[in-house]
Amino acid sequence: MATLDQKSPNVLLQSLCCRITGKSEAEVAHQFQYAVRVIGSNYAPTIERDEFLVSEKIKKELLKQRREADAALFSELHRKLQTQSVLKHRWSVLYLLLSLSEDPRKPSSRVGNYGALFAQALPRDAHSTPFFCTRPQSLALGYGERTAALSGSVGTSGISSLGVYTLNGPTPTPQSLLAGQPPQSAAAAAAAGAQPLGSRLAWTLPVSCSPSSALALPATRPPLGPPAPGRVVQPRRDGEVSEAALVRDILYVFQGIDGKFIKMSAQENCYKIDNKVVLCKSLRDTSSRLAELGWLHNKVRKYTDARSLDRAFGLVGQSFCASLHQELKEYYRLLSVLHSQLQVEDEQGVTVCTESTLTLRRLLVWTYDPKVRLKTLAALVDFCQGRKGGELASAVHSYGKTGDPQMRALVQHILSLVSHPILNFLYRWIYDGELEDTYHEFFVASDPNVKTDRLWHDKYSLRKSMIPSFITMDQARKVLLIGKSINFLHQVCHDRTPPGKITPASTSADTTKDAAELLSDLEGAFQEKIDAAYFDTSKYLLDVLNRNYLLLEHLQAMRRYLLLGQGDFIRHLMDLLKPELVRPATTLYQHNLTGILETAVRATNAQFDNAEILKRLDVRLLEVTPGDTGWDVFSLDYHVDGPIATVFTRECMVHYLRVFNFLWRAKRMEYTLTDIWKGQMCNAKLLKTMPELSSVLHQCHILASEMVHFIHQMQYYITFEVLECSWDELWNKVQQAQDLDHIIAAHDIFLDTIISRCLLDNNSRSLLNQLRAIFDQIIAFQSAQDSLYRSALEELTLRLQFEEKKRQREEEGEWGVTAEQEAEEKRRIQEFQEMIPKMSSQLCILTHFYQSIVQQFLVLLMANSDESLRFLSFRLDFNEHYRAREPRLRASLGATRGRRLSNM
Repeated sequence: MATLDQKSPNVLLQSLCCRITGKSEAEVAHQFQYAVRVIGSNYAPTIERDEFLVSEKIKKELLKQRREADAALFSELHRKLQTQSVLKHRWSVLYLLLSLSEDPRKPSSRVGNYGALFAQALPRDAHSTPFFCTRPQSLALGYGERTAALSGSVGTSGISSLGVYTLNGPTPTPQSLLAGQPPQSAAAAAAAGAQPLGSRLAWTLPVSCSPSSALALPATRPPLGPPAPGRVVQPRRDGEVSEAALVRDILYVFQGIDGKFIKMSAQENCYKIDNKVVLCKSLRDTSSRLAELGWLHNKVRKYTDARSLDRAFGLVGQSFCASLHQELKEYYRLLSVLHSQLQVEDEQGVTVCTESTLTLRRLLVWTYDPKVRLKTLAALVDFCQGRKGGELASAVHSYGKTGDPQMRALVQHILSLVSHPILNFLYRWIYDGELEDTYHEFFVASDPNVKTDRLWHDKYSLRKSMIPSFITMDQARKVLLIGKSINFLHQVCHDRTPPGKITPASTSADTTKDAAELLSDLEGAFQEKIDAAYFDTSKYLLDVLNRNYLLLEHLQAMRRYLLLGQGDFIRHLMDLLKPELVRPATTLYQHNLTGILETAVRATNAQFDNAEILKRLDVRLLEVTPGDTGWDVFSLDYHVDGPIATVFTRECMVHYLRVFNFLWRAKRMEYTLTDIWKGQMCNAKLLKTMPELSSVLHQCHILASEMVHFIHQMQYYITFEVLECSWDELWNKVQQAQDLDHIIAAHDIFLDTIISRCLLDNNSRSLLNQLRAIFDQIIAFQSAQDSLYRSALEELTLRLQFEEKKRQREEEGEWGVTAEQEAEEKRRIQEFQEMIPKMSSQLCILTHFYQSIVQQFLVLLMANSDESLRFLSFRLDFNEHYRAREPRLRASLGATRGRRLSNM
């Protein structure tokens, strides 16, 4: 209750009485009772409730007492108080202070004390100018409308607190401005050095200002120059224009309005003084220098007027125009003060140059800094022509790289306004996945014509021209991935988790101040925001794909089935399919092959795989050409859909199909050579009784050994050096992947490596043709050997039958054979023996053709740039069997060794 009593109106009123009178509580009882009666009465002032008039009277009262510094301080504090909501009845408080100052019983010095009391009642940061964002349409177009609007405006562009229009170089210091004033104004003069130009002008208010002459903010009527001893205006020549008239013209030119003597020249695109005007050279030159400010103003104003109503310019462009309007507003405040001073001089009829008289030289000093700023804005306007969105922000950002701290602060403020819409786009994209870029200003682009199955690859992309220069390419890529991941989860994975639960949304750039603070720490806070959203969203997406859609298991299934990694399944499938695949391709039926596939799955370890994977495994028949067998058109297939189709795209599945056909053919060669070897081992003992076949069988064994060596080395190369090594790299990258793009990129690299090293790319077409020719020779050799064994076994069977018949007849007591039968047997044996040279020559031709193809294959391998393929040629010809027969192979080998020695 004690706290509440201290805040009660009675206690506060008693404290006020004690504070004003300087007496104790017991001594102010009479005054307290009177104050209670006054507050409780219905008295009302007889004057109009005009806060402006009351503040003007207070300042006049202070100026009469020659307290100019206190008057300026009161003016500035009053202006700051209007921007805040500390007091609801400012007029009442000001009227109370004025009434107290006019009390004849109070000493006159109390007015200053009341002003100080009023100053102490304000917050300590009342001297700082708050940020104030003005819309483009809030700035009036006409001069009369501008001044009327400025008279009630209390906000600034936010740059004034950074030193807007503080003067550099020839600008007089506050100490020189206040020379000759009372000592107590020195502290105020020191404080004025850090204030904006309008505030600095307010420090030196003349005593003779009247409220009716104000055209701008209250109490901002400066003398605009250091005090100087009065001097009489020099007499002019006949017809010569006075400097005062030039000053009036210049003030109009500052606003882009033609004066009486200075007008805009459309041909030369500049303000010129009429040649007929009689004027000395110094005044003419000074006027021309000052008129440049009007040209710069027109350039900036023309750009803002043209772009402010252009909706296609976008939000970023409108923010840029708003920032230019704010700067022009600060410029108009200065012009308002100058016009007010000029009106005061007109009312007083000034004929003597005093410290408060406007002259061209003083205008030149006071407009130095605004001119520099307008030059920067004009150059910025020229540079930003034809730009919008992120490209416009990049253009503004490039102008911030300057050594001038004031210009850098100006550009940084403009950049904070311009980048505010971009940051809003960015935060909505990375936290909600929403992209509302009506005018195509953001650097993330969306294609509405892309279907859902291609969302990840084609729907969203980067507009590189719209990436602001203060955002790196890595940050832009992460921003793209974050929003793309959110949309992928919602539209493709059908995950209904709110984005706020995936990654907590941090505070966005709701104001330009937030945007400015964020832009000042692009490598810190901004990078942390992007990284946090990127890691959270990407991790959640990968978890969903692995947990709900078994992405990693599907990847392993591709390795086991389409890349023949499940050895027992592939071998058993070949055994079951052999009777079907040797038939012509036109006689095959897919349902029969599908049944065989299911049988192979149930009979091998493949049955333990996930049912989701096994149901996607299927049989596919390729396009049939005349003469094809089942081996040529058979292929395994793996159906993909939904989110996993983003990784296993149609292009990827085509690559898998090509690799499977190559591996299936190579596996078939191994399977065929196994059958050849089994036939040789089984028939070796049977045909020992036919010594005439020994040479032919020896040729078969030698050629089969060569083929087996070749296929084994090729299988080792394909299985271990290509598939296993590439798979190990892929799996490591997948385990370390931070986002889905990393997995897709690693998978694409894996397929490209396999395609290249399996000789399936365009650069290895000649090698692949030679390898297919070798495979064809193995098939031809199998047919030739089967034909040889078939003929030999038929002959062996006939010979055994003849001997058996001869033995049976001998057991029956008859002659074994007749002369005719014996002659027939000899004739048949002779015919068979005559066929053996033909078989031998056929094998010789086959061997020669096979070896020539292998030699050509080795030559191509030795000339290949891939080191692993060159080492494969060493293993294929480890005993230099082919090198001894092929001169080109010897030359290639020497060159390869030379390269190896040079690398060492």
